[in-house]
Amino acid sequence: MDAFTAGLLHRIKATQTDLTRARETGDDYLAEVEQAELEDLHRLAAEHGVEVSAPGH
Repeated sequence: MDAFTAGLLHRIKATQTDLTRARETGDDYLAEVEQAELEDLHRLAAEHGVEVSAPGH
């Protein structure tokens, strides 16, 4: 795995964690920001052929 792929997957995992935390604490604004970031990261992964497993896999 190259550095780009590893970095991207790390960012996706961290963003998923931050999104979960925002939802659990009821921070709707932060949850929206994290959701948008996660969508951007998934788009970037798809554009570069990086497979992203579902959370928890």
